[in-house]
Amino acid sequence: MISSWRRRRAAKRGGKLEQQGNENGEMELTVPREFRCPISLDLMKDPVTLSTGITYDRESIDKWIEAGNFTCPLTNQVLTCLEPIPNHAIRKNIQDWCVENRSHGIERIPTPRVPITSVEVSNILSKINVACKRQDGKGCRDLVLKIKLLAKESERNKRCIVTNGAGGVLSEAFLAFSMASSFDENVGVLEEILSALTRMFPLDVEAKGFLGSVPAMQCLVWFLSSGDLSRRRNAVLGLKELVSSSSSDNRRKLNELSETEGAIEALFKLIKDPICPTSTKAALLVVYLIIISSSTKEKQVRKLVNLGIVPLLLETSVDGERSMCEKALGVLDGICNSEEGRQMARDNALSMPVLVKKILRVSDLATEFSVSVLWKLCKNGKVEHGGRVVFEALQVGAFQKLLLVLQVGCAEKTKEEASEVLKMLNLHRNKMECVDPMDNFKDLKRPF
Repeated sequence: MISSWRRRRAAKRGGKLEQQGNENGEMELTVPREFRCPISLDLMKDPVTLSTGITYDRESIDKWIEAGNFTCPLTNQVLTCLEPIPNHAIRKNIQDWCVENRSHGIERIPTPRVPITSVEVSNILSKINVACKRQDGKGCRDLVLKIKLLAKESERNKRCIVTNGAGGVLSEAFLAFSMASSFDENVGVLEEILSALTRMFPLDVEAKGFLGSVPAMQCLVWFLSSGDLSRRRNAVLGLKELVSSSSSDNRRKLNELSETEGAIEALFKLIKDPICPTSTKAALLVVYLIIISSSTKEKQVRKLVNLGIVPLLLETSVDGERSMCEKALGVLDGICNSEEGRQMARDNALSMPVLVKKILRVSDLATEFSVSVLWKLCKNGKVEHGGRVVFEALQVGAFQKLLLVLQVGCAEKTKEEASEVLKMLNLHRNKMECVDPMDNFKDLKRPF
């Protein structure tokens, strides 16, 4: 914003003229002391006054208060109120000064929006509660939209809204309207509440309790199965927030989700036909938690294998970025706990090249998952299947990669699995010549 003036400390410049010549005779501009923030010493863009009467730039004083300081930085007096008041007079003077000095490259500061206060947030949330009790869908939707727009305006507004319990109120409202008999009439308000909730993450325990109830979860799955992209994205983000915590109630939520009709199919569709990377990663994480933690994980794995999850995971892992690759390999590792999953992985031409390529190439977690899948495919196969898998692994350079894994260090479980696979590979190593894994991998024809 300011391109041609040089900042001088107030102590060194006090009482001097605003404009003075430098050694080359050029005029330099000094910002008046009263227009500078006492904390940053920069020109104030949004001047606000504390209860002590000292004016600061809002961004600077907000950081000061959020850091746990409850005194005035300049006077060290205890603040009687933590809500600073906009100083319109100084802001107007700063804007006039900017206009007067535009020839020096000074741009006029825009008039800032007044941030929302805790009282205003509490008032809106109270109205949302009343609208829920009356089953006033239209009134509730308008209030939720107002909250969402205010949260969009600035990070400060969002923090204020979240701090005052918006997540719990919105989650309770979502549950209330999802339980209503006239569900079709409430789709609009439920969609708006869910959209606003995604801006309030992470949710507290109370909010997750409302959102994790059976009617609310069924509503989330319904949105996940709908054709609207925005609904599906928000629904999967809501499910991820709901089941990714380490609470004792998490297993119950995973069981209910896995048993909800259409949930697995909707998650698979979101991975197969991605909307955006964020929603794809969320869907992979939810699937991963279901197949390793739910009481019906064997049933869900069979369902996913029949849908064709294995080739989809391998394709996702080929060129996926780090986080995507880790999640896809994690799901594949869970799928390979079942014989159906292992058999489909053995029959896929991409399995060995992809798994070997990802070892020591993506991250420690990706390496652990890749070695684990390799171990399961080699260890748990029939004689003819296991032998074929071992030969394929040797062809793409698994022996050398696993030796490197042991040399560079890894988790104890991964080390044990790598050692076992190396013993199996060593039995057949003399029967064929190992080749560079990349030479084998580059000739594979991928279906995408």
